[in-house]
Amino acid sequence: MTTNIDAAAERLLGAYASGVPCEPVRDLITTADDAYAVQDRLTGRWLGEGRRLAGRKIGLTSRAVQEQLGVDTPDFGMLFADMAVPDGAEIPAGAVLQARAEAEVALVLEHDLVHERHTVADVIRATAFALPAIEVVGSRVRDWDITLADTVADNASSGLYVLGGRPVPLKDVDLRLCGMVVERRGEQVSTGTGAACLGHPLNAALWLADTLVRVGRPLRAGDTVLTGALGPVVPAAPGDVFEARIDGLGDVRAAFGKEAR
Repeated sequence: MTTNIDAAAERLLGAYASGVPCEPVRDLITTADDAYAVQDRLTGRWLGEGRRLAGRKIGLTSRAVQEQLGVDTPDFGMLFADMAVPDGAEIPAGAVLQARAEAEVALVLEHDLVHERHTVADVIRATAFALPAIEVVGSRVRDWDITLADTVADNASSGLYVLGGRPVPLKDVDLRLCGMVVERRGEQVSTGTGAACLGHPLNAALWLADTLVRVGRPLRAGDTVLTGALGPVVPAAPGDVFEARIDGLGDVRAAFGKEAR
């Protein structure tokens, strides 16, 4: 199985390097544990190349998507510092394979979360502030033909992320009831609320904190946590500009560069 895990990691790394999506990796791995082992191979490779871990992302927070993939829990992936894009800065064409955009609540921590079992109060106390975010998800797997094993192995289908610039203390915003709207070049393309993210974005963060302690990579002070989509994901094409507005948190923009001629 170790050979299969290495082979799956190399297949995904080849897609990263070539910019050409690959075949799914579920022919090589089948379980969630195997998929996280592949993700860990990728993480180790990237850390060895000098990339800096800056946080985590939570995926599969939508019940509909969980049902589609036949799972009943979220998943997680790694956020590296070079994945962060300034608000409104141009994202080069092709920077993320098969890019899609989704609006999320980001939490930035000021304390570690290292207990075996956390409470929501622990998460609140550990959080310095919240920000609006756009996650640009992507898939190295051809045509987004993914199962749980494929997306987990592929770093939870991560790509890039954009954070808003106005930090908001949790006491000043109701993350469960906050409304979200995403516009693409002025046209509304996605709506939702905080409740769409496992009932509350803090529920997602709580799940992540407990899970990461179990796997030996606990959340630390300074980490950014993308808590999961608040509404439907939207395909992103060259030249698209997305603006997400989240009640109580403000707005954030993701701009995609046009294809080179």
